[in-house]
Amino acid sequence: MFYFLKNGANFLKRRQEDVLSAAFVIAFSVALSRILGLVRYRLLASYFGDNIQLLDSFIAASILPEAIFEVLIFGTIALAFIPVFSQYLSREKLEKAWRLSSTMITLGLFAFAVLAILILALANFIAPIIAPGLISKDPLALPLIARLLRIMILAQFFFVISIFLTGVLQSFQRFLVPALASVFYNIGIILSIIFLVPVFGIYAPAIGMILGALLHLVIQLPLALSLGFKFRPNLDIGNKDVRQTIALMWPRSIALGLIRISDMINIALASIATVGSIVAFNFAQVLQYVPAALFAASIAQAALPSLSIEFNAKRYEQFKKIFMQSLHQILFLILPAAAILAILRIPAVRLVFGAREFPWETTVLTGRVLIAFSIGIAAQATSLLLTRGFYAVKDSITPVKINVLTVVFNIALSLIFILILKLSIIYLAIAYSTANIINAILLLYLLDRKVSFNKTELFLPVFKMLVISLITAVFLYIPMKLLDQLVFDTTRTIGLLLLTGIATLVGLLVYIFLSWLLKVEQVFIFYNFAKRVILLPSKLVSPAPTSIDAQQPNP
Repeated sequence: MFYFLKNGANFLKRRQEDVLSAAFVIAFSVALSRILGLVRYRLLASYFGDNIQLLDSFIAASILPEAIFEVLIFGTIALAFIPVFSQYLSREKLEKAWRLSSTMITLGLFAFAVLAILILALANFIAPIIAPGLISKDPLALPLIARLLRIMILAQFFFVISIFLTGVLQSFQRFLVPALASVFYNIGIILSIIFLVPVFGIYAPAIGMILGALLHLVIQLPLALSLGFKFRPNLDIGNKDVRQTIALMWPRSIALGLIRISDMINIALASIATVGSIVAFNFAQVLQYVPAALFAASIAQAALPSLSIEFNAKRYEQFKKIFMQSLHQILFLILPAAAILAILRIPAVRLVFGAREFPWETTVLTGRVLIAFSIGIAAQATSLLLTRGFYAVKDSITPVKINVLTVVFNIALSLIFILILKLSIIYLAIAYSTANIINAILLLYLLDRKVSFNKTELFLPVFKMLVISLITAVFLYIPMKLLDQLVFDTTRTIGLLLLTGIATLVGLLVYIFLSWLLKVEQVFIFYNFAKRVILLPSKLVSPAPTSIDAQQPNP
């Protein structure tokens, strides 16, 4: 047993040396995290579904803290910090690397402190901006949202430190532990909902966000320390590499800030509509994020260090090869997932969120919003990789310009749909999907101008996968309708589960068969990779290096 545990610990410390293996590690952990995230939302629907306005208030309050996390911490660090930090690793200058990470953590904590003080002081003034319609219908929502805001913002303190550790570990090509950190974040929230709701009510999941953020930090710290991580607080903003990191960060911060402003506007517009519209829009958005987070973010996140290393080493053909492989792998997985969500939208919403207390009207509305979101899932997914491609070639300005353009377009379209044309919140999702498609097309066009991809190699597999996905959608719809009308009682969970499982299985078998028939390369790549995964348990009991070789990172 001790030998197994010892080698299991060594397995957690292993490098994931190629993009696909790293992506699998991330995807496995993200899958677990996303499942727990859906459990979290299911619990929220179960505990608070009979008071949908309370749930509307909680979701509205969470928008601003999540925006700060995205803008200040997560996206900018992942895309700006890793390329600069990786340069030190390739030159074996670890002391300078640790000084850079210490400076950036200190700057992050300082920025957080300023924002936290402002939010704590001004929460009562911020709440009506976030959810004007909700507060106009129920004035008691104002103090509730303000108190939730003050609790939720405290979680970001732990995230500032933790996400920088994520960047450090990923630069060393250790992806498993950072990916598992998100699992523990959701565990913290779930435990708080289960055990604290009877005492604290709707404030329990907000307290859980603080607990989850603390766990997110604690799970990563031991591995970071074993790699040699040292934190010495300093504000050495005169350091050229610190300035380079900030120079890469601020454009991305602006882009993410605009995206989050767009999200806040969408929530504000949804608050004007019928009660439960915020919940429907948010729950549909959560579901449509699952494929992108599971497949696209995992592959893009795993590809960034390799893309940065190849470009820094001036191995441009290898850079293009890794990028195209990653793009095709993302689309191979994302397109059938989008088809499944579009066709099986109501079963998916019912299975994930359909607690007894969750209103049927909100379930139907969530499903309709979900099909509108599914139109742009593939574009949203590829944009994650495209943005990282620009950051790997040290161009942080181009994606920002495109993001600004498409976010402004999204906001304008949303305002026209809701305030002028008085349309349903479904059109908020249509505006969002349209903006994502335009964003992906422009990013790909401009990145191609920089590195000049082989067009046949780039687009032929994509065309094949699009055609196969459309055919797959038909083979999802037919068994779903037949099973619903002739076989299963879908008013019961077991019938709904069987219908969803069988229809999904039929669709996936058709997708895999047609991919094999049309010789889509990714089906063979994933087949070979699956064989490696099957052998994975044997690695837990095989001898493994006990040192991490932090001084000798992979080229």
